[in-house]
Amino acid sequence: MKFTNKFLYLFAAISIANAGGPILVLLDNLAIRETHSIFFKTLHDSGYTLTYKLADDANLQLSKYGEYLYEHLIIFAPSVEEFGGALSIEAITDFIDGGGNVLVAGSSQSGDALHELASECGFEIDEEGSAVIDHLNYDVSDNGYHTKIVADSSNLIDAPVIVGSKDVPPLLYQGTGLIADADNPLILRLLTASSSAYSYNPQNTIKEYPHAVGKNTLLISALQARNNARVVFSGSLYFFSDEAFTSSMQKAQGGQQYEKSGNVMVATAIAQWVFKENGVIRVSAVHHHRIGESEPPAAYTIMDDVVYSIDVQKLAGDKWVPYETNDLQLEFVRIDPFVRMTMKPVGNGSYEARFKIPDVYGVYQFKVDYTRIGLTHLYSTTQVSVRPLQHTQYERFIPSAFPYYVSAFSMMGGVFLFSLVFLHYKEDTKSKSE
Repeated sequence: MKFTNKFLYLFAAISIANAGGPILVLLDNLAIRETHSIFFKTLHDSGYTLTYKLADDANLQLSKYGEYLYEHLIIFAPSVEEFGGALSIEAITDFIDGGGNVLVAGSSQSGDALHELASECGFEIDEEGSAVIDHLNYDVSDNGYHTKIVADSSNLIDAPVIVGSKDVPPLLYQGTGLIADADNPLILRLLTASSSAYSYNPQNTIKEYPHAVGKNTLLISALQARNNARVVFSGSLYFFSDEAFTSSMQKAQGGQQYEKSGNVMVATAIAQWVFKENGVIRVSAVHHHRIGESEPPAAYTIMDDVVYSIDVQKLAGDKWVPYETNDLQLEFVRIDPFVRMTMKPVGNGSYEARFKIPDVYGVYQFKVDYTRIGLTHLYSTTQVSVRPLQHTQYERFIPSAFPYYVSAFSMMGGVFLFSLVFLHYKEDTKSKSE
């Protein structure tokens, strides 16, 4: 069991990418490399190796001889209809299933490839030609359709580990809207539109209902898969552009001016999260034993007093540091949890729980199942056996049975006295004859 746990922790440490690593960047055209240079330079300065290719390149491939060539994938090719080479929607979903991370940016001209990929990940992109429109919250430099909207930073998700601080200027956004599968618990709504926004084709002459309205209109969404792979979908390629990062803006309603948008801070934070620079935690060690001992026994006995401890770390740059929290729970499970309790922090990323094993024998698990928004899923189980008391471990005299002990001995004493009287009583025959 010890060897198995150590092997799992080592495997988890190897499978989670540290900061840096190779990224495949797919573009509609090489001009995007220049129009989005600030964003790409930020990744390069963080230690990533960027490989730029056209999305329809005939030599595209994600893996070779069963090994992935890249750790992450960026798709800044909204209008691509079909990927080139060995790259396909199935190959990208296999890449995600293998632990790869993907950042996708669309636009009002999103092609079939992005629509299909979004559908595979639980999102729905509005039809080609549509855009998010907000007649109240738009930039004064808009083209007249009010599609260059000013999204308030308060519409960001309450998860600093993903989007950074919400105390930033408003965000510039120009692109299409997204809808997420409401029944999918793995989807995160990173940035929503305001209540006055809707997604619609402004040049459509046929009267149709909008694709999404108000807060249901998603601008940026994310998916953290069960294997902790991360996918971010943005309906706007413009959101990551140099123009959006550096240009000033003036909100139409109220006329408030801003020297610079908050795009660069939010885009950088989202990139750090999706490429697993932030929000990565792991279990480094697990210990359990009886109170007063130091090693786990071959099997526990019912009603034993047990100590369980677990060490949790988080990734900070290229180092693992202790992870501190106050809501880590332990379950002692057979089929259902017999014990559920919040563990006590004991310092340096270690947590401890003390409890008495239930008076029910069987095969149990110490289980820690920790899920928080923005963090990788922490899951640790350790199987143990719990046996009944041996015959030498039972109490010789049970206090609750004292009345039965008294009745048994009183009966024995009564029989003894009756026997004495019966055996030694001699009838007076003389007085009887008279």
